Amino acid sequence: MLTGIIRGIEKESLRVSQSGHLATSAHPQELGSALTHPSITTDYSEALLEFITSPSTSIDEVLEELDEIHRFTYQHLDNELLWVSSMPCQLGDDSSIPVGKYGTSNIGKMKQVYRVGLGHRYGRLMQTIAGIHYNFSVPDELWLELQVASGDEQSLQDYKTQGYFATIRNFRRYSWLLLYLLGAAPAVCKSFVRGREHQLEQVNKDSHSLYTPYATSLRMGDLGYQSDAQSSLVVCYNNLQQYVTTLRAALEKPYPAYDQIGLKDEQGNYKQLNTALLQIENEFYSSIRPKRTADSGETPLHALESRGVEYIEVRCVDLNPLVPGGIDATTMRFLDTFLLFCLLQDSADTNNQEYLRIPENIRRTVYHGRNPETLLLNGAEEVTLPEWGHSLIAAMQPVAKRLDEAHQSSDYIQALMTMQQRLEDQQATPAATLLREMSENNETYFAMAMRKACEQRDHFCAQAPSAETMARYADLATESKQQQAAIEASDSLSFDEFLAAY
Repeated sequence: MLTGIIRGIEKESLRVSQSGHLATSAHPQELGSALTHPSITTDYSEALLEFITSPSTSIDEVLEELDEIHRFTYQHLDNELLWVSSMPCQLGDDSSIPVGKYGTSNIGKMKQVYRVGLGHRYGRLMQTIAGIHYNFSVPDELWLELQVASGDEQSLQDYKTQGYFATIRNFRRYSWLLLYLLGAAPAVCKSFVRGREHQLEQVNKDSHSLYTPYATSLRMGDLGYQSDAQSSLVVCYNNLQQYVTTLRAALEKPYPAYDQIGLKDEQGNYKQLNTALLQIENEFYSSIRPKRTADSGETPLHALESRGVEYIEVRCVDLNPLVPGGIDATTMRFLDTFLLFCLLQDSADTNNQEYLRIPENIRRTVYHGRNPETLLLNGAEEVTLPEWGHSLIAAMQPVAKRLDEAHQSSDYIQALMTMQQRLEDQQATPAATLLREMSENNETYFAMAMRKACEQRDHFCAQAPSAETMARYADLATESKQQQAAIEASDSLSFDEFLAAY
């Protein structure tokens, strides 16, 4: 059953010029329609590419597809690079960051207006941060086996939904460990925090780089996808109904600061989709989401509420500039082990005290995680991060062993041992390795990231995809443009009517 685990990757990367500045060019035509392409789209900005792999039971297949998409894309980048770090390149002001465009259809306009709204609400700079989303599900056969063993008599889908929410609660309790082990954003360009309050310090006297000496993933702290408005939002993960109810309230609740922005400008152009605390569900910044594939025109919350959880999406993994494509098999095997552990481990409901402890543990890990003296809140006591981390790694060993038995390998235990070494020596973490390279090469954060971007470009350009692969992706691009045209031709409602109906 464990060979039936399905995973997929969504990987974001900024397109940048040869000088390392954000690309201002349109989404390359040869890559197809960002609205409808199944594998190559954009996230916030026209310059923020997003690569999506097909769901697969094979880690090697996922990585091979991600590699193919990179190689195909590089054949069509006009002297541009893919930025390989989560924290962005040299940025100008907000107006220099182009918002994604998705054509003239109502759904395309909605996607663009949503992004314009994000810019008004949080600033466009924050939307240039990139990451990796890891989608994960286990087969129904495994859920059925667990359900029978537990004597549960609800429907299989209800049991799965309950199980995925339990997994999410454990994930939130322990996700600080992922930031320590996988965090690869310990420094940032000064341009990113221009005009903002922060607690970073200069890497050296003349440096354009900022950091904290023991940082792990600045993207996951208050410089990243955070918002003061959302800090008042309490979303409950104890069950599906509470999750839907608390999130829906934020979609319906007017927010005074967003009222002041206004819905439309003087010319009648939309400035945001609405003036609620959240425009749509995706605006809620969370490190993990319960997901259900939505039908065309259906909201994600409606899909979840009516059909239950299908898979979970992990959203706190940094791009790792040390490996091509930003993620490797060792990381994926560890994520599978970690998530399966979270699924199999007992998971009590979250109470108000724990709800407050979770972001505090994240904050401490983001800024001070690699300091062996850093204390985390575990229930009513404080423990050092390495001590708690080692106990979790030990508890994951039987899970890794089962995965290895299923795959007839020793790869999962090896991945766990790699992570254990990072706990024993913080210098072995990706964050420490990147800072060490900056120091040894006397580089700024920008120079280090630029060097890595050039190395990865050379890696992906060294061997062009096969003619068959090129033809397959060219066909996908053509089909996606045809699909976009068909959607645009089929619209019968005005945009105001479409938005009201949605």
